[in-house]
Amino acid sequence: MSKREGIKIATIGGGSSYTPELMEGFIKRYEELPIKEIWLVDIEDGKEKLEIVGEMAKRMWEASPYDVEVHLTLDREEALKDADFVTTQFRVGLLDARIKDERIPSYYGMLGQETNGAGGIFKAFRTIPVILEIVEDMKRLCPNAWLINFTNPAGMVTEAIVRYGKWEKVIGLCNVPVGAMMKEPELLDTTLDQLIYKFAGLNHFHWHKVMNAEGKDVTMDIVEKMYSDDAGLPANIFDVPFYKEQLEQMKAIPCGYHRYYYREEEMLEHALEEYKTVGTRAQQVKETEAELFELYKDPKLDHKPEQLAKRGGAHYSDAACETIASIYANKNTHIVVSTKNNGAVPDLPADCVVEVSAYIGAAGALPISYGSLPTAEKGWLQMMKNMELTTIEAAVTGDYGLALQAFTMNPLITSGKTAKRILDELLIAHKQYLPQFSTSIERLEKEGVTVQDEVVKEMLVQ
Repeated sequence: MSKREGIKIATIGGGSSYTPELMEGFIKRYEELPIKEIWLVDIEDGKEKLEIVGEMAKRMWEASPYDVEVHLTLDREEALKDADFVTTQFRVGLLDARIKDERIPSYYGMLGQETNGAGGIFKAFRTIPVILEIVEDMKRLCPNAWLINFTNPAGMVTEAIVRYGKWEKVIGLCNVPVGAMMKEPELLDTTLDQLIYKFAGLNHFHWHKVMNAEGKDVTMDIVEKMYSDDAGLPANIFDVPFYKEQLEQMKAIPCGYHRYYYREEEMLEHALEEYKTVGTRAQQVKETEAELFELYKDPKLDHKPEQLAKRGGAHYSDAACETIASIYANKNTHIVVSTKNNGAVPDLPADCVVEVSAYIGAAGALPISYGSLPTAEKGWLQMMKNMELTTIEAAVTGDYGLALQAFTMNPLITSGKTAKRILDELLIAHKQYLPQFSTSIERLEKEGVTVQDEVVKEMLVQ
């Protein structure tokens, strides 16, 4: 990229409700990241949202002291041509697809969740073929660009880009580590720059330790505070506490999503209660998002509204902006990212993608060695990584047997005939977005498989 000409950034999924936060992050960093043009690209189904949020993005830049062109387009190739950075924040099938991911397992008494369990597997099935198409476009149109991905499931998507897309210039991001590093210093009455963080694991499945400026491990001091203060959970995770004895034994802090595994019974009970009453998380988010887009329509609004924090993914976009600025200016900033392991976590192969602390600069992510995990965490990590690799291979090949293997391996899916029924119904419900599984879907339709959940059934006939 030429630092004299200014930077071109293309955002795939530009009609996302997170885009204003992305713009805010770029405006905040303009002096170190001189952007010339931003291209917000979406698909036909997202055109209305793209226009609403795109006009707001233009207002945000107009209210700033900087001269940046914001382009809105449905032409992905036009957006990607000669881009320096590409960010991805799309959802294949929009929020309706997430509703299906959550409601179909819930109907059968299993967890329906965006990145965990059956829902997470199907989000990967829909997303991975699309991200690989984008990578092929980038090879032609912007071969020197960096791909900054925060499309979920971020770890699996990043792994697919590296393993099957053969694209090395990629960094995966998540807001969960950011949230921890924003909240935990407050628990110790200190600031982030006075603490040293080390993260290791997978996206939505990592652990971390913390040291103070003198190098003393203060992880357990934070743990003590977690039982008396706000633990800083993402807005989309039900707050049931970890068992303190478990954290005292592991001497590390698990990410919020570990509640789905360490307190599976309570998390499932809560999710099923919501399913039967107020609706699943996706149904609640759909209402929040509708409110956000009504706000975005206001021609006077030229800044990110506070309500965006309720959306559940706050700080994703800010992490993306900091990552881009760190690459561009070779800042070597500490950021927690999904990147190639390269020995940082010796319990996993060097060529697989992990989520770890890394220094981000012109060479991309240089992962910080964490070392081997204790026996229990190592067991979880290796099992979950192999489940992810099985899911990714199934997403690429459309192999029904591999999909069933991934379901059988996943700890949040009780294996057996009900799991197979959930797999079959999700394939039917998402057939529009799963061409790689078309042969299996045709077979299931001939066998008379239909979706049982009434809400999803109604969605499919609309």
